[in-house]
Amino acid sequence: MPMRIADPLGSAEAVDAEARAAAVARALRGHGVRAGDRVLVKAGNSALYPALLFALIHLDASVVLLDAEHTGAATARIAELAGIRWAVLDRPDEAPPGVTALSTAELSAVELSGPAELSAVELSGPAELSGPVELSDRAWRQRRDALVLWSSGSTGEPKGIVKSGRAVLENLERTRRMMGYGPGDVLLPLLPFSHQYGMSLLLLARMAGATLLTVPYTRLDRALPLAAAHGATVVDATPATYLSMLNLDERRPGLLAALDRVRLWCTGGAPMDGGLGRRFKAATGAPLLDGYGSTEAGNVAFATPDNPVACGRVLDGVQVLVTDETGAPLPPGETGELRLLTPDLMAGYLTGPDTLVPPAAGPYRTGDLGRLDAAGNLTVLGRRFAVHRLGHTLYPEVLEHRAAACGRPVKIIPLADARRGHELVFVVADPGGGEARHWRERICAHLAPFEQPNHVLVVDRFPVTRRGKTDVPALTARVVRTLAHRP
Repeated sequence: MPMRIADPLGSAEAVDAEARAAAVARALRGHGVRAGDRVLVKAGNSALYPALLFALIHLDASVVLLDAEHTGAATARIAELAGIRWAVLDRPDEAPPGVTALSTAELSAVELSGPAELSAVELSGPAELSGPVELSDRAWRQRRDALVLWSSGSTGEPKGIVKSGRAVLENLERTRRMMGYGPGDVLLPLLPFSHQYGMSLLLLARMAGATLLTVPYTRLDRALPLAAAHGATVVDATPATYLSMLNLDERRPGLLAALDRVRLWCTGGAPMDGGLGRRFKAATGAPLLDGYGSTEAGNVAFATPDNPVACGRVLDGVQVLVTDETGAPLPPGETGELRLLTPDLMAGYLTGPDTLVPPAAGPYRTGDLGRLDAAGNLTVLGRRFAVHRLGHTLYPEVLEHRAAACGRPVKIIPLADARRGHELVFVVADPGGGEARHWRERICAHLAPFEQPNHVLVVDRFPVTRRGKTDVPALTARVVRTLAHRP
């Protein structure tokens, strides 16, 4: 069954994604896009986006996805580094120098008009364009630089991550089988399509022949009623978005209950603390299914309805190793660095139009901390970032998971201190505005004395990036400003 795209704010009826993508492919080729061309897509979520992605795959282009919020200067740097020839932009006037720009508005008009109504200008290409277009990913599957995604840049300048078509598609096919997506599903990604998590759901919907809902994902007050009205069965969002959903549902009771056809509530993109899972289960009666993966390695593990434990079990064909600092394997239950053996690993980091740095030989070091239980379920605790305090080596993100047992999300901001090594500032997200003393008492009940906070600050919510992750630099700046104004 072909995938369908439903745009609740646009057309009243779902549209065949294959027909849309075929029309867009014919238009792109009419403009001159050819196999091997590197095409940058910098656009916000829309009903056009999946059709555009499928069209570029059919044309065997090297697809470069960029967040719509990147500045013009950053876009120009990336375009030069990646050797971009074409760019599809919401604002074509922002095209980098030397790049031929196509407008998403123009392509939206093409795909809505249907293949039979394309103008002579749009069809001014090779003769084979006059016939029907049957979409194929065969050539793109063999392309080494099929997809280029950009890291968040949270630890420095964003990096271009190059994936082969085979690595992308085979990883997602195994994901589809594990999660059981099918033609009866209606997928609701509350995520930007330009990033790994959101992009993967577009391809999964096509593989499953499912319906994809495109909604204003940053406006949950609008998106959730639309999703309920259109029978969403699978919801995907970051933990921060689920926290916002729960807070919204408390103010507008029944918002989540209206989504009564959802069979999978899935989360990823950032570590989920147990407090969020417990709160979600209490509010909805359903488990919040965590998952783990990365842009470099693709999807790795998923919790499922029959196994809603942590990040669940690892995908077929992927092996997770939990190791100590020397790389030696640790037994089940022990926490260590996660390393991967996977056929879905990136080809490398882009360093020029035709050059990249491949990953180091051996198991891929994720930089994340986690553990495996005796049943093979994976728990991910966060980045492997240690601080030293009063003679102890501490991992802030491990402490955050334990501190979240206080009943609210907690982020720890370590600040260098000449005497102690580091001070630990525990920031509690409490929309109710509880006192810091109250939360300190509840947090300290779950931590050893040497792990306890130097300071506790209470905020209504954490700042988030467009990827839905906590904006740590912004939160750190707020902490520093607040402490500086304390007597």
